[in-house]
Amino acid sequence: MSDPVAAAAKPARDPRLDVFRGLSLVMIFINHVPGTIYEHLTTKNFGFSDAAEGFVLMSGIAAGLAYMRYFAGHGPYWAGVARLWRRAWQLYMVHIVTTVMAIGVAAATALWFNDFGMMQQLQIEKLYQKPLGFLIGVPLLGHQLGYANILPLYAVLMIAAPLLIWLALRFPRALLAASVLLWFVVSLFWWNIPNYPNRYGWFLNPMSWQLLFVLGLLTGIAMKRGQRFVPVKGWLLAICTGWLLLTLGVTQVQAISDRFGHGMWLVKEYLYAPWIVTSFDKGFLTLPRLAHALALAYVLSAFPAVRRACGSAVAAPFALLGRHALPVFGMGVVLCYAANGARLVLPPSIWVDTLLIAGGIALFLILAWSKEAWARAEMAATLR
Repeated sequence: MSDPVAAAAKPARDPRLDVFRGLSLVMIFINHVPGTIYEHLTTKNFGFSDAAEGFVLMSGIAAGLAYMRYFAGHGPYWAGVARLWRRAWQLYMVHIVTTVMAIGVAAATALWFNDFGMMQQLQIEKLYQKPLGFLIGVPLLGHQLGYANILPLYAVLMIAAPLLIWLALRFPRALLAASVLLWFVVSLFWWNIPNYPNRYGWFLNPMSWQLLFVLGLLTGIAMKRGQRFVPVKGWLLAICTGWLLLTLGVTQVQAISDRFGHGMWLVKEYLYAPWIVTSFDKGFLTLPRLAHALALAYVLSAFPAVRRACGSAVAAPFALLGRHALPVFGMGVVLCYAANGARLVLPPSIWVDTLLIAGGIALFLILAWSKEAWARAEMAATLR
C-alpha cells in the first residue's frame, strides 16, 4: 500500500470527469422537466440508476483529486478542512438562493397565469399548509423542494469529507468496509435525517449515498497517484457489461422486465434477502441502482477510446459545463421550475418542449462560458 504522505503525482487533467459531469447536469435538467420527448433519451430509461448517482460519484472523485494533498502531508491539514467546509457553505448558499427563486417562479405562475399547479406539488404546498414549519425547515435543510435536493446531500458529504479523505489515505479498506456496513444498516433500521415539518426523512439519504461518495473519493485518490482504484480485469469487465445489458433489457423489454421482477421476488421470498437487495428505491440507494451506476462507471473508465472521445471538440461543450458544475446546477434548478411552469400554462407541443430544453441548455453554456471568460480576464489582469 502506498505511503499516505508520499508525493502525489500531477497527471494531466482527465477530460472524462468534466465531460460526464456536464452530461449529468444536462440529463438532470431534462429529467426535471418531466413529460417531454427528450426525457426518453436520458440514461434513466436504459438502466436502474440515473444522472444523480453519476453526479455524486463524480463529486467524490473530484474531491479526492482536489483535496487529497492537504491530508497527505502536502499542505496544512486545517487549510484543507477550511476549503472543504467553505465549499459546503457555498453549496448551502446556492441551495437556499435557488430554493427561494423556485418558490418565486411557482408563485409567479399562480399569480400571473392563474395556474396553481406548481404551488400544489414538489413540496411547495407546505408553504401555505404549514407556513411556520416550512420557514424553519428550509434554512435547516429539513424541508427540501422537489428537484432541489441534491445540493443538501452534497453539502453534508463535503462536511464529512475531511475525515473521509484522511481515512481513505490511511485505512482505505477499513473505510470502504465501514461505508458499506453503514449503507446496509441504514436500510435495516430505516435511519434518515429528519425532514421537518414532514414526518419522513430526506429524499436522498446521506447515510446511504455516502457509499457512492466514498467510492468516488477512493477512485480520485488513486487517480491522483496515477493508479486505478479497481484495476481493469477481463472477467470483471464481462460481469459489468452483462449487468448493463440485462438492465437495458429489463427497462426496454416488458417480457424481460416481468421475468426479472419475478426473479427478484423469489430472491426476497425464498432467500430472505433484505429489501435493499431487491428494491429500486432511490432515497436509500438500493443495490440494483448502486450496482448499475458502478458497472456503468467501470465500463466507461476501462476503454481508452472513451477518454479520447472526451478530449474531442464534440465533447468540449459538456466539459465546459462540467468545469462550472455548481453555478450550472443552480441555474438548472431555477430553469426547471420555469420550464415546468411554462408547460402548465402553454398548450402541449413538441416545439414548446424543444424550446424549453434547448433554451435551458443554451443558457447553461452561456453561463459557463462567461464564468470561464471572467476567470481568464482576472488572471490576465493579475499578470500585468
